[in-house]
Amino acid sequence: MKAWIVRFASLYVFNVVVLLLIGWLTPAHVGFAAIWAAVVLTLAEIVVRPLAEKGFRSAAARSAAERTRAGEALVQTAIVLAVAAIVWVITLLLTGVNARGSWFWAYVLPPIIIAIGWFVYAKIDEKVEARAGDYYDRAARRLGRKE
Repeated sequence: MKAWIVRFASLYVFNVVVLLLIGWLTPAHVGFAAIWAAVVLTLAEIVVRPLAEKGFRSAAARSAAERTRAGEALVQTAIVLAVAAIVWVITLLLTGVNARGSWFWAYVLPPIIIAIGWFVYAKIDEKVEARAGDYYDRAARRLGRKE
């Protein structure tokens, strides 16, 4: 249970930053909706992202032998961006985040920012989750719990 709480909390904080960055770099209106939107974005990343990636990757695997290395890299990049777009649309539908501007600013650039965020988080997740785990343990000790 602790591992899931720590993972969710660290990913939540990271997603707040990603959403604020989207609000700063695009015409999307995020504002205080980032607090709720980060919950939805985090849940979508934990639940929807693995399922969508698995579906897209299994579909792409059928024709993998026909592609070059560059073609395979392009397909894998397209899968990541398609999954990020699905997560972004879910976030838009279930929160107060308002995507404004042209289709590029509203539906192309934010998933690119989300995908870059996933890449960055993958590079630092062990350190972030270890730090969050330390905070969790410290709070549990103060409350007199052992976990």
